[in-house]
This record gives sequence, structure tokens and C-alpha cells, in this order.
Amino acid sequence: MGTTVSSVSTAFGSRVSIEQVEEGSDLAPRFDASGLLTVVTTDAESGDVMMVGVMNAEALARTIATREAHYWSRSRQCLWRKGATSGLVQHVLEMRIDDDQDAIWLRVHTAGTGANCHVGYRSCFYRRVDLTAEEGLPSSSAALLFCETHKIFDPHAVYGDAPNPTKL
Repeated sequence: MGTTVSSVSTAFGSRVSIEQVEEGSDLAPRFDASGLLTVVTTDAESGDVMMVGVMNAEALARTIATREAHYWSRSRQCLWRKGATSGLVQHVLEMRIDDDQDAIWLRVHTAGTGANCHVGYRSCFYRRVDLTAEEGLPSSSAALLFCETHKIFDPHAVYGDAPNPTKL
């Protein structure tokens, strides 16, 4: 079975047996009911998590073919090459897939300033949940604390009037 994407063609293997999926050498991804795979993207040097996104078959095929990260934007409902607008292209140094082939891990080097977040921070994980609060408090009272103290770029200067992908 092959998946053809525009001018990009990548053959994904058929899922024949558990042994083949878990121990075999064929890329046979299992997309969810929406046709998506979860993708965890980390900085190749530091190991820090930069973002979590999703790929459809086309994004996976283009990432493999170009060695640049492509994702499916659920908010915009379109294929998205990371850095197409900002120049902060994620160059894929390594791509791994988990045991049952339904999640991808990308190790990347990000061009330009190295920022990966549309908000202007280096990582999309620029805040942490304060776990020092009293045990037993409802999760709605959990505070967010900033891990990154400053933005690397001004989102308005980079993206202009482009719609913000964050949805309420």
C-alpha cells in the first residue's frame, strides 16, 4: 500500500501482524479515527520538548521526503510546514516511531533564533504547573509559573495580522 502526496510519494507498509508492527522494519503507521498521529518534537541538542503536534499521512510523507517538519493544523484544518511564515524551520535530524506506530518523536534543529512557539518563546512549554500548592486542592486552582523569562521574538512583527491558531 502506498501513499501519494502531491509530488511526494512515500510507501507506508500494511499492518499485517502485531509482530510485524512491533518488531518489523516496515513503516506502517496507525493513524487515529481523524487520520492523525501524535508528534512530540524535541531540540536535538538539549533534549527539551519544543512542541507536541499531529501529522496526517501527507505531513508524515512530506517530513520524510524533505527532512523539514510538517504538521497538520487542527485549528486551521490544513497542512503546515513549520517555519513557512516565521523562517523558524525545524530541520529533522532524527525521526522515531513508538512501538505500535501511532506516535512520532522528532529530534530537530530549529533555524533562525531557535524559537518554536508562535507566542514567541523558545518552546511551547514555557510554563509549568505549580505543584508546590497544598495537596488536595482542586485542579482549577493550579497556578501556572513561567519557565522562560522572555520571548525570543515579537509574534506581531513575525506574523503580522495572520490569525492566531489558538482557539478558545
